[in-house]
Amino acid sequence: MKMRVWASATLATAALMASMPAAAQFAKPEDAVKYRKAAFTVMGTHFGRIGAVVQGRVPYDAAAVAANADLVAVASRLPFAGFVEGTAGTEKGTPKANVWTDKAKFDEGAKKMQEAVAKLQTAAKSNNLDQVKAAFGDAAGTCKACLDNYRN
Repeated sequence: MKMRVWASATLATAALMASMPAAAQFAKPEDAVKYRKAAFTVMGTHFGRIGAVVQGRVPYDAAAVAANADLVAVASRLPFAGFVEGTAGTEKGTPKANVWTDKAKFDEGAKKMQEAVAKLQTAAKSNNLDQVKAAFGDAAGTCKACLDNYRN
């Protein structure tokens, strides 16, 4: 339990730092790109662990699902700080140009994903696999919509 509290506190601190002005966070555009890629990797890894349970590939462990959902919820707020001015076109094969040209819609998609992930986090605490499955499907749908619209 202490490890879970420590991990939550660490991620909360990281989320707070992510809300600071982007210019203060990244010395170079490449740093912002590395940051957002790393944040998406962490989020995807923990989301995938829940997915393995939902798909029946891994036995249901309510505590593990809840811990992973907590990490996904925090991580879902991190990558968007890395979509800053000067990073468009600096990496191969990932964000489409409309991330920057239609930023309001992109940000709206991020918000929808974060809301769906918060519902997944709540469902994970219910100890009810059916609720987790439903919330996971909704959250996965928001991820897919963003990937379809904004990633090459």
